[in-house]
Parts: sequence; C-alpha cells; structure tokens
Amino acid sequence: MIEIKPKKIESAEVTLPGSKSFTHRMMITAALSNGHCILSNWLKSEDTLHTLETLKRFGIQTEPAEPDLHIHGQSGFIGPYAHPIYLGNSGTSMRLISALAALGNGIYHLTGNQRMQERPIQDLIDGLEQIGVCAKTLNSDGCPPLTIAGGKLTGGQIELNCEKSSQFLSALLLIGPYSVNGIDIFVTRGPVSRPYIDMTIEVMEKFGVEVKRDGYKRFAVDGNQQYLAGDFNVEPDASQASYFWGAAAITGAEIKVRGLTKESKQGDMGFVELLERMGCHVSHESNGIRVKGGTLSAIDVDMSSMPDVVPTLAVVAAFSEGTTHIKNVGHLREKETDRLGAVVSELSKMGIEAWSTDSDLIVKGGRPEGSLIDTYDDHRIAMSFSIAGLRIPGMNISDEKCVEKSFPKFWDVLESLPSV
Repeated sequence: MIEIKPKKIESAEVTLPGSKSFTHRMMITAALSNGHCILSNWLKSEDTLHTLETLKRFGIQTEPAEPDLHIHGQSGFIGPYAHPIYLGNSGTSMRLISALAALGNGIYHLTGNQRMQERPIQDLIDGLEQIGVCAKTLNSDGCPPLTIAGGKLTGGQIELNCEKSSQFLSALLLIGPYSVNGIDIFVTRGPVSRPYIDMTIEVMEKFGVEVKRDGYKRFAVDGNQQYLAGDFNVEPDASQASYFWGAAAITGAEIKVRGLTKESKQGDMGFVELLERMGCHVSHESNGIRVKGGTLSAIDVDMSSMPDVVPTLAVVAAFSEGTTHIKNVGHLREKETDRLGAVVSELSKMGIEAWSTDSDLIVKGGRPEGSLIDTYDDHRIAMSFSIAGLRIPGMNISDEKCVEKSFPKFWDVLESLPSV
C-alpha cells in the first residue's frame, strides 16, 4: 500500500516513457522485418516484456537496453516453440501474438493468468479460421488458453466482429503482408477504440507496408510483402500523460507533458480536449502539451474511442460541478478488470455518487474524501485514483506494484512533482 500525500503544485514538467501500444506493435513489425531495427524510447514494462520474451522464444534475436531496443527481423520467419507461452494479463500480447503464431511452424500454446482466461478472443479465432488457420480455445469458452497451428498463410476474405476489441483487427492487419494472397477484412460490428486501428496502420506504413481502407468498415493488405527494417522512435504514452493532465485539472496546477503534440494519432490525446471542455486551459507547444486546472464543470461525452482514460476522467469528474455522463464504454468490462464496476465501487468509497449501465458510466461531482482504494490488480485504477491524493488527504492505494504492467516508474514521477 502507498499513501498519496496532498501537495500544492504550481508548475511542473514531466517526461514519460514510450507508448505501450506503439511499443507492442513496433516489436511485432520489427520481428517480421527484413533486418536490424532499433526502437528508441521503447516502453520496458511487464506487458511489453511478455511480448519481447515471446519473440525470443520464436527465434527472434533481441538486445533490450534503455533507451534503445534492437530487434533483428527474420523476414517473416517464426520458429517453433513446443512449451506453453504465458502472457500474464497482457491483452495486447495475447491478441497480437495469436495472429503472429499463425505464421509459425508447428502448434503454439498461449495462456495467461486467471483474468486473462476470462477475456474474450473468440472473434479473433473466427477471423483466423476464415483464412485457413487452425485455432481453438482449449475450454471451448471463447477465452484463453488457446492453440494456434502455424504454417503457410494463404489469406483471403474475413468477416470480423470488432465490438469487443479493435485488437482483433490490428492483429490480422499486422500479419497480412506475409500471407500469399493478402487479406480483405470486412468489419461486421464495431469497431471500438478506433484510434488504435489508426495507430496500427501508422506503424505498418512506417515499416513500408500500405493498408487500403474504406473508413472503418473494410481494410485490405496485399500479400507477399515484408516490413522494411530501420530506426524508429516510440513517442510518449498519451494514456500515461492523462494522469498528469488530470492532476493539473483537480489541483489547479499547470503541468506540461513533454514530447507529445496534437499531431499524435494516439486516441487518448483527445483527453486534453475533454479537460478543456470541463474548464481547464490547454496550451499546445512545439515540444509538449501544457494543462492548467480551472473551475471544473461536468460534461457528456462518448469515450468509445479512448477507453483507457475513462477512469482518469471519472476521477476528475468527481471534483467537478454537475453530473458527467460517459457513454459507449461497455467494452471496459472486458479489460484487466471490470473497470466500470471498479470505478463505481471506489468512487463510492470516496463519498461520490456513481453508477453504470450496460454501456455508460455516470459520475455526480461532489466533495471527495480520502479512502483506501482497491486496485483489482489493474494498473489504470491505481494510477487514476492516485491523483486524487494530490488534492485530498487520506488517499491510500493498495497493491501499488500493479503499475509495473505499463508504467514501472509511475510513483517516482508522481512523487517528483514539485510542491510550492
């Protein structure tokens, strides 16, 4: 457990690690590329290390270091691995590697922790089966553990349900260039979290592969291609930035996150626009974005495209005047924990009225009080609720080490915020 002590912050600047989402995707494309890749400012965390260790098991040579990661691509070759591959509770690792294994040699067994074994993956399995991949979940429940039989990927047309996760689409797009006939994907439902699809396509294009698309309904990738090796920079993580912008909002401070600009395609960049609507002042600078807190008012917002920052906005909403209505976020129940249920429960402990429906989260602003926050082994619950402790006394975060999933140095960065 860690106690967050209130402090008066006037002005601060922070530097954050690379984006978790970009790091995962760049690792995969680098491993499939035609040579030596260098990823600078990569995120070294529990989740990304699951992906990296799996690539090593697949025979990919890697040289992890900070701030650079060297990956020696083998032009689409994925070696056999007979033992179970444990991916913890990293949903991105599970989904991207499930598709990657389809390019391999032999049968691969993928598993995770208890929560991972409750998270859906059947829609991705169905997509792989449509292009000739033998894949199945071992418990016939649509969740890991699962097996994937690797081999020559023919490709073809796929009808894909993306109402639970956009990662199903990203996973298939990433392996498309290594199919014989290419892939042509029709999205039948969704997709949720659309900016993450744009992120995947951006990474593919950086590595020299074009994706043809019709909005968010049809995506096509030509076969018999390969990613081109090179040097790539991983931009800072906008999801992690939300905690510090949120801290500015509720304390009235001025906090700048270096290295992120409005040109970023990360969907969670939209968080600063929401804070601006709530009453904060936002400055877009050449080398970062600065948020200054103000008098906060509730908003109504569709956050289907930026689900990871919903808990952060909910905490900010607790300090706002009025009732904030966050819409179309039902897919948050399938994350590391049921995040809607977790947010409602922990806000209630703080004396804040909050409730959820099948798809929405509603938070009535008030006078939050300090509490012991259960994190449910969910990094985002821990980090989002911690910022409340900068404003009110008595905030304690249980199981604080869960932040190692995505931001191992979070507590150091939070503590480094200067007090007046």
